[in-house]
Amino acid sequence: MITSHLDGHCLTLTINRPERRNALNNAMYKALDHGLQAAQDNPACHAVILTGTSDCFTAGNDLSEFQGHRSADDSPGLCFLRTLASIDVPVIAAVEGYAVGVGVTLLQHCDFIYAGNNATFKIPFVALGLCPEGGSSMLLAQLVGARRAAEWLLQGKPFDAAQACDSGFITAVAPAGQALAMAQATAAELGKQPGEALRLTKNMLREPARAQLMQTFSTERDFFSKRLQSAEAQAAFQRFFERKAS
Repeated sequence: MITSHLDGHCLTLTINRPERRNALNNAMYKALDHGLQAAQDNPACHAVILTGTSDCFTAGNDLSEFQGHRSADDSPGLCFLRTLASIDVPVIAAVEGYAVGVGVTLLQHCDFIYAGNNATFKIPFVALGLCPEGGSSMLLAQLVGARRAAEWLLQGKPFDAAQACDSGFITAVAPAGQALAMAQATAAELGKQPGEALRLTKNMLREPARAQLMQTFSTERDFFSKRLQSAEAQAAFQRFFERKAS
């Protein structure tokens, strides 16, 4: 589930499904999307914090929802990502424990990212027979450089908070358990800024690349949908569910 809490100028959205390592399903994506849109529509909201439970940010997409027929239209997950990439309210992520798949790629659209020194990041699309999503085919190399992006996307190499910070992927490393506190401190600072100027400045930073990003989302969606039906992906999913059952 997604819990939502508005405190002053900050809306906090928490991924809270610890029994599944905070894996995101369609209902949760819709709740996140709704929360972001509510923040955008509230002039008093100066910041959104995205976080998970204390030991895990999110293990990524719930793979059970990758089975069966998939519509050619935007999935709830992609609708959430489009909203995340489009809003002018600053978004702050607080990451503890594991961030996997979309749990990493969604961070590309956040303005500030704080990760506990216990955090582990992984983008295992290729290993699952899939391809990049979340705008990562466009943004990741821009953020961390082509060589590091190749390691993380092509090889699926996991990386820790220190590597993420050194690469410019996250803002700062926090002591374990303190990422949310750092995010809240930044939200408090943003809450003191003039709201219209704050949103306009983010818009000016993000807007020039948004049209290209939206097209990238669509291109990735089409490739991803085809990969989901591929023999490689179906075999990878079968192995995953067999490991869970054993």
